[in-house]
Amino acid sequence: MAFDIEMIKEVYASLPAKIEAARKTLQRPLTLTEKILYSHLHQDTSLENYERGNSYVDFAPDRVAMQDATAQMALLQFMQAGKAKVAVPSTAHADHLIQAKLGASKDLQESVNQNNEVFNFLASVCNKYGIGFWKPGAGIIHQVVLENYAFPGGMMIGTDSHTVNAGGLGMIAIGVGGADAVDVMAGMAWELKMPKLIGVKLTGKLSGWSAPKDVILKVAGILTVKGGTGAVVEYFGEGALSMSCTGKGTICNMGAEIGATTSTFGYDDSMDRYLRATDRSDVADLANEVKEHLTGDPEVYANPEKYFDQVIEINLSELKPHLNGPFTPDLATVVGEMTEKATKEDWPLDVEWGLIGSCTNSSYEDLSRAASIAKQAVEKGLTTKAKFGINPGSEQVRYTAERDGLLKIFEDLDATIFTNACGPCIGQWARYSDPKNAPKNSIVHSFNRNFAKRADGNPNTHAFVTSPELVAAIAIAGRLDFNPLTDTLTNDKGEQVKLDEPTGFELPPKGFDVEDNGYQAPAEDGSHVEVVVAPDSNRLQLLEPFAQWEETDLKGMKLLIKAFGKCTTDHISMAGPWLKYRGHLDNISNNLLIGAVNAYNKETDKVKNQLTGEYGPVPATARAYKAAGIGSVVIGDENYGEGSSREHAAMEPRFLGVRAVIVKSFARIHETNLKKQGMLGLTFVNPADYDKVQEDDTIDILGLTEFAPKKNLSVVLHHKDGSSDSFEVAHTYNEAQIEWFKEGSALNLIKKQNA
Repeated sequence: MAFDIEMIKEVYASLPAKIEAARKTLQRPLTLTEKILYSHLHQDTSLENYERGNSYVDFAPDRVAMQDATAQMALLQFMQAGKAKVAVPSTAHADHLIQAKLGASKDLQESVNQNNEVFNFLASVCNKYGIGFWKPGAGIIHQVVLENYAFPGGMMIGTDSHTVNAGGLGMIAIGVGGADAVDVMAGMAWELKMPKLIGVKLTGKLSGWSAPKDVILKVAGILTVKGGTGAVVEYFGEGALSMSCTGKGTICNMGAEIGATTSTFGYDDSMDRYLRATDRSDVADLANEVKEHLTGDPEVYANPEKYFDQVIEINLSELKPHLNGPFTPDLATVVGEMTEKATKEDWPLDVEWGLIGSCTNSSYEDLSRAASIAKQAVEKGLTTKAKFGINPGSEQVRYTAERDGLLKIFEDLDATIFTNACGPCIGQWARYSDPKNAPKNSIVHSFNRNFAKRADGNPNTHAFVTSPELVAAIAIAGRLDFNPLTDTLTNDKGEQVKLDEPTGFELPPKGFDVEDNGYQAPAEDGSHVEVVVAPDSNRLQLLEPFAQWEETDLKGMKLLIKAFGKCTTDHISMAGPWLKYRGHLDNISNNLLIGAVNAYNKETDKVKNQLTGEYGPVPATARAYKAAGIGSVVIGDENYGEGSSREHAAMEPRFLGVRAVIVKSFARIHETNLKKQGMLGLTFVNPADYDKVQEDDTIDILGLTEFAPKKNLSVVLHHKDGSSDSFEVAHTYNEAQIEWFKEGSALNLIKKQNA
């Protein structure tokens, strides 16, 4: 029996009429994306042909999901919203705060010991407000959502950029900041700019060493890390029908790495099989009754160029295994071409670690295919040249894999089985005692991101993204340029042996099984539950509202930092050891922009304090300006805020007195997060104006007293030598978002409306 089955019944009951009305309004066939979006318009939103990439639209998502690192701030905000219970089904998942070090049981216990205050806080807030809580060790949020909550044709938001994983089960699932989640949990409309549509037609069928992971690695190489910004990627074609549901999830998951709003697939037999295997036959039966509405119209897929803004075609029969990286997930290399490329770029060819897991590739199918390679190695007298680590995606996957002997196969190859959690994927990996001075090396993993320092804190670690089966093969070979299609290995008898193609199971032959899935249901009536936050806690801190706008232009602000090149949310608000402060805004703000490169000295966490003339850390400099009652400004490059949905990257600068972030272009989620926190997210009309900003500038932003949609603002740079420059900056604020700015934050407005 599925969770929230009555809600799903309601969604499906209303689907045919809503889609037919949308089809009449748009006067054409519909993509799957359009069917889901138009059937989830908020009740106060009119049905009209909204302009893609331009119109802001209010939606009513079916559910909300939060992971522990972001749930803390989301729930601290929700506690201020004045609601007794969440308005839609919601869950929180304890998966980010578990560090990988020694192995599953010891690491889990250590995490519970260190994070007990936070876990108890999350459990009590969930209990009070009607939110399901998945305890530490239950699994990674997106795998747990796929197994329990995702359903074809549904719409959900989640406080993690990889919420998009649920597209593998035919959802529109979108990563957001915590303030967006608060809107939906409080029963309010959720706003999104109507996305553009990218269609990916898949022909042929995967075989041999090629895997679903290679599809998205190929797409990332085509579109780059910002090519999907503002768009939904919809996959279709015979190739899509030939893939497993969890394989589809892998592809959708890494859509976050091309900046896509989300990705999705139409409902098919693989989704039916997965629903039934995960004890949701009731959902499958309901879906089958409306299955024509759970995929794009035939006319759309027959002539995709007429209905999508961009179309990409990939022949799966010709697709080769990929290794993407290092330092960016869109730098694609076909296996077999690595030797020449790595030698030219001076990438270390010896591989020190192979890691399988993360929300992207930790399903039973992933483990079974990788285990088939590990089993061959044992049988053929091979050992791993690299260290080997495994993170199962959920307790259900782990328990079933252990029952079926898959984990023992890995252990026979001397692999470490880590906890069912994110672990190394998000920097929760105790690999080094001093990562800043660690040596240059290469690792391969089946994760999604490979930014510098992300996995282990070492700026010299070259991380490459690939499929689980190729991770296993490369860990055995110990070489980045190992090509299992052609290369042989020397076994313990001195013989040359070749690895056979991977095999695996789409679903466990004996079905899934689990003793304790780690779920805690909330109290029916949570009014008696007390949520305690100690005043002297260094992990949790109740929030104070941000100040309202002064109703004047912003003048006399100081430049905090001019960030050079790639500046992701990892650079703005690092994870790893900082995760422990995700519920304490003051403490977490001490990592503000410490990973960003200062354009003037090309160093990190070293900026000029204009009050003293001395150089120091970014957070300390921001605090100095704040203490002096002076606002500050951050200047950035292209795709600023790429990566995670973490709203801390917007809350921290707001808390430390930053009033505006001016960049060449934004990543979608980060721009929204800045708006939600009452900040100005602005873009250069002329990108070359970025070069006019000087280190000692005092900055004015003019035009705010007439702040209006589609009306540019003006920036004046007052230089140290007495000269000045001025130029226009653009914004994407609509009337409602301008009200967030005026009130000081979206949450301030919610509180005002609820009062």
